[in-house]
Order: sequence, then C-alpha cells, then structure tokens
Amino acid sequence: MIYSEKVMEHFQNPRNVGKIEDADGVGEVGNPVCGDMMTFYIKVKDNRLVDIKFQTFGCGAAIAVSSIVSEMAMGKTIEEALKITNKMVAEELGGLPKNKLHCSNLGADALHKAIEDYLQKQKKREKKEKRQESPRKEKPAQLSCPYCEGPLEGWKEFCRACQVELEECPECGLPRKKGDKCPHCGATTVRV
Repeated sequence: MIYSEKVMEHFQNPRNVGKIEDADGVGEVGNPVCGDMMTFYIKVKDNRLVDIKFQTFGCGAAIAVSSIVSEMAMGKTIEEALKITNKMVAEELGGLPKNKLHCSNLGADALHKAIEDYLQKQKKREKKEKRQESPRKEKPAQLSCPYCEGPLEGWKEFCRACQVELEECPECGLPRKKGDKCPHCGATTVRV
C-alpha cells in the first residue's frame, strides 16, 4: 500500500493528539468493518474553533486523517469547519488508497459530530438562561379572576362571579381558565 509523504508525515508525527477534559463539543465515530475509532474534542470561542484534540484507534491512514482534519479545522469558524468534506481531507493528504478512503469520512464525520454536540449544548444553555431571566411572577396579595376581574378569596379553583373553573398557571403561578392559555404570561397547557 503506497501512502503519500504527507500521510506518512501525519501518521509518524500526528498533530493535536489528546483529550480536552472540559471540551465544548465531543464527536465520536467508528467503522465496525475496519475497527477504526475516532473521537474529536473541540473548544470554541466567539464562534471559532480555538482548540482541537483527537484520540484515534486505528490504522496509519486513520491517524493521519485525524491529524490533518484537526489542522484544517483549527482557527476556523463553526460554519467554515462544517464545510470540511471527506474529499477535501483526502485531497489535503495528497490522496489515499481506495481501501482507505473511508478513513477520510470518519475524520470529517467526527469533527462534524463534535460541532453538532457543541451547537446542541449551546441551545440548551440559551434555553436555560432564558428561563432564568423570566422568573415566576409573584402572586398579588388579592387575586382576581382574569376573565371578569371579580375577587378570588384566597386561592379558589372556581370564580363565583363568572362561573369559570380555574387552575394555577405552572409558568407564572397566577389563575387561568382550566386547560386554557394563560392570559397573564401566555403559557399553554403542558401536554405529556
């Protein structure tokens, strides 16, 4: 099997080998046929990949692919890194033998999975921050029906004035018509 000089260089002297303990994103892929396994770890700052590490269990081509992918993605924005394809990886290495082309797929896929993991974590973090920014409203001392504004003595599940069955809104804690959208915060009935 003939490998290019660049493949041999990256196999013998791989760059960015290791693990990032507090990685912003982790992507792992494997090929059960050949047994190659790749895990990529990324750190992101201002939408840019500022650190990349990888751990690869596999052949020389798999190690070279991991090394070159880490170099190709380092310093790129998330969007730029997602555009790295298996074809680009193989070309950057000066080609790979046909029976080793699957390694270039693994490298690009592992990087993309790490980025997808990062993006999912970001969405969860943003959602959590939004929830923390809008805390539950304090219940007023004197509750009134949100539909007829008649007084509710204490917490009642029924408005005597307008004959509406009420419940406490799980979002803001104020009374709303049972099963309806909350007139105070707009929350809808939780569906399980």
